[in-house]
Formats: sequence, C-alpha cells, structure tokens
Amino acid sequence: MKSIWMRWTQKSLPAWLVVGAILSCTHLTADEILVPGTGVKLSQVGDDFEAEDWGYKFNGLKSSEEIDGNTRSPTGRATNGRWYEGIKRGHPDVIKRVATPAGGLEGSNGSLLLQSLKTGVPGRPSYRMQQEDFICNIHYRLKGAIPVHQSPSCVVRVYLPPVDQWENRTGPHFAFRAALDTTVTNKNAGIFGIGSKTEKETYWPGMFIEFVSKDGTQREEDYAHIRVRANRRGGDYKSIPIPTTGWWTFGISVTPNGQVHYFAKPGVENLTVEDHIATEFPYSFRAERFKTFFFNVCNGDNGRTWSTPWIIDDPTLYYLPD
Repeated sequence: MKSIWMRWTQKSLPAWLVVGAILSCTHLTADEILVPGTGVKLSQVGDDFEAEDWGYKFNGLKSSEEIDGNTRSPTGRATNGRWYEGIKRGHPDVIKRVATPAGGLEGSNGSLLLQSLKTGVPGRPSYRMQQEDFICNIHYRLKGAIPVHQSPSCVVRVYLPPVDQWENRTGPHFAFRAALDTTVTNKNAGIFGIGSKTEKETYWPGMFIEFVSKDGTQREEDYAHIRVRANRRGGDYKSIPIPTTGWWTFGISVTPNGQVHYFAKPGVENLTVEDHIATEFPYSFRAERFKTFFFNVCNGDNGRTWSTPWIIDDPTLYYLPD
C-alpha cells in the first residue's frame, strides 16, 4: 500500500460529488445551518484527555449483543465516568491516553488512541467488517437527552495517521456519529392490523472515513473519502474526498427543525459555515432529542490484522440555552 494519497483538491472535485453536495443542501441559507461549536460548552461531558492518570476499565470480554445476543456485563467504563462501552458491539481493544501528535490543538498534551484487533464476537473471527462503539456518557451525566430546540452540536479533532499505518482494506474504517431520537407512528401488527401506536425511535446519523485500497482494484492510488449517513431514504453517500492525513476537525449539529448538519475540514481550527458538507433529514426523521455522540472503530475481523490507529482529541458538546 503506497504512502501517498491521490492528489485531489476541493477545486477539482468530480461532477457527481459537486452535484451531490448541492442536492444535500438545497434551499438552505447560512442562517439555517448551525455551525458545530455554537453556543455554550457543556463541561459535564466530553473530554480533553489531559489528566495523566486517565484510564479505562475493560471489565472482561466485550459485549457483542448485536451479533450473538451476549452483553457480557459489566461493560467497560472510563475511570472518569465520561465514556462507556457500547452494549451492541463492544468497545475497541485499545483505549489509551497518548501524547498529542504534532499539529494538534494548542496546549494539548494528551489525546486518546482507539484501535481494535477483534471487532466481532470474542474468540470467533467473522472474516468480515465489524465495528465497535466508544460512547460519550451524556444520558447519565446530564440526566437525559438535549431537546433539539436548544440546538445541540458536537465537535472533535481526529488524527489520521500516515497511509502506511492504515489497515489495507477497502471499506469504512472510522466514524463520528450521534444518537438522536424522534417520535414515529407505526401500524399495529396482527391479522387485522387495525389502529396504530406512537413510540420513540432512535437513529444514528454520522460521518464515516472510508478507504479504497488500490490493492484488488483497478485504481492506481489509494483513496479515502467521507461517507455521510444518511439521506431521506436511509442510504449512505459519498461526500468530500480526504486529500491529506494528519489532523481533521469534524462536527455534527442539529437544528430546531430536526435537521442534521455535517461539517469536516483538515486542521484543528474551529469550524465555520464554509466547512459544511451536508444537511439531511436522515431516514426522513425529524430529530426531537440529542441523546449522545460516539465513535466507531472498524476492521476486517480476521483475528490477525489491526484496525487503523485512530487518535481523537477534545470531543466537546455545545448547546444554546433557553
């Protein structure tokens, strides 16, 4: 795998990508797009990883409830109470405070490494892509979700390592996502199917870093891009290319009308409206509450090949007070 990217720039985006970006933002003005990081920082949640004694307790074998129904309690927890293992898919194998790589936020000495080897059922490789969850503890520390009329948003800096350190696999490698809920009306089941009931529905929009390896394809170079989840029909789609490694800033915001806004750019500077890459009503849902944000670490789950080593810094949540 070559240690260079295709030399794409935002000025030379392919036509399909330009059209897709326009369609995802149709009829929106700058006033209707909430830049992540707007408002008041919620210090009760998120993390800066500056504490030298930062730690994580794994509590035995990870959960794999989504695959085989096994939660394997008790689940993993950060010692500061700000992060926990996902019940559905477990947590990364490596969750470790490390020195902040060069070019990070000014004054940052600590960041967090997330990496995995066995992403599926413990001791049973699936030989297909699996993912694990590292979840911000918002529900318990804030005692509930944030209503979208308070315009919640989250921001994180992510260090993309040199390409020769990436898992040589085409597909998703990492994701930054939010958990939102809304109210849906479902028809009653049964022979007659009379009536309906209203209930909460949780969904998980976000941005995936996807890698396309030249190995096994007809491409001359390795390539990476951001994939947005999801459009109104629930489908993912390609967004902007990733022309360089190093630090990137990602953000997700939700406006009072229930729309989700996606932002990304290279570097660690604060996001601006120019970094907006998409706006959607994912799955045709209108968000009502922001429950949490989380990260996915993915690999091929063959029991031998480690995932790409991802480093995150200063994941932060914001809102606009009433």
